This record gives sequence, structure tokens and C-alpha cells, in this order.
Amino acid sequence: MARRKTITRDQILSATYEIVRTEGFSGFTARNIAFRMNCSTQPIYLEFKNMDELKGEVCKQIKSYLDKKIFMPKLTNHPFLDAQLNYIHLAVEEPVLFRTLFLENHQGKEWIRAYSSKYFMELINQDPNYSDQTDEMKEIICTQVWIASTGIGSLRAGQMIHPDDEAIREFLQRITENAKSHKLDALFVS
Repeated sequence: MARRKTITRDQILSATYEIVRTEGFSGFTARNIAFRMNCSTQPIYLEFKNMDELKGEVCKQIKSYLDKKIFMPKLTNHPFLDAQLNYIHLAVEEPVLFRTLFLENHQGKEWIRAYSSKYFMELINQDPNYSDQTDEMKEIICTQVWIASTGIGSLRAGQMIHPDDEAIREFLQRITENAKSHKLDALFVS
């Protein structure tokens, strides 16, 4: 009679997500996951053909979390600005995950940049405040606000600065206005 599985795919995904959330992708190893689950690595390889498949599934969970945490919560009547504020909140509330996804050079960094850029562009396209802007200008605005938001989030997460949401909102709006009036050029757009 075959042994009954005691470690499920969902348990492995949950443990792996927690490792990435608390340790970053540097903790993403079969041994580390097995240690966290108090088992051998065998259940991991029974459920996933390799670590890349597991990483892909964890990235799907991360995308789902980002959808709920960054792109859905409404703080103002401006979806693009809401996403930036939520992005900064993520940096403060989940500093390891934020650093892992947006600051570290890891193997899957391109998917997170493409994913985030796509959503930020969708949000700016939906926002009536930017309807008079060209696609190129919207991309410039997205990039400049993203750079500023990353800096603010990193500094807030490290408790180096302590602005409230209103001060951050005003700062991001000034960056947007400067970009719209061409006071900031396309230096950082790739």
C-alpha cells in the first residue's frame, strides 16, 4: 500500500511564499523550504517538477497579492496616485518583500518590472487627469513617479523620513505636473 501524502502542494506554496516574503529570493532553496516545513525535499520534488516551476507558482501568488495590495485599494479619486501610495505603503509594511521585488537584482526581476509597468500604464490611461497626455508622456510620468515612489518607500521603510500620505501625495503630484510641463525630461525612460 502506497504511503499517503502528508505534505500538500498548497502547504509547499504557502511555506515558499512566506520564505520569499521574509527572506527574499536568497532563501528560495529546496532545503530551506523543507526545513521550514520540517520535512525532506522529496515532497517538494513530488509536487513540482523543478524549482523553476515552484518559483513560477509563487510569483503568481505574489502577483495576486500585489493586485490586492497595490492596484485595488482606493485612497483618492486618482487610481494612478492610489497605486503609488499603496506601493509606498507596501515598502513600509513589507520591507523585505518590497526590497526583494523592486530593489534586488534577482533572476525574475524582469517579470515584476513588466507587470508593474503594465498596471501603472493601465491606471494612468484610466485616470482622466492624464487624458490629454501622449502615450510617451504617460510613460515618462510613470517612470518618474515610480522612481520617486521607490525612493520614498525605501527611505520610509528604513525610517529615514516620516512624511504623511498628504505630503507624499503633494510631492508625487508636483513630480507629475513637472513632467507634464516638460520640466523633467525622459532621462530615465528605457
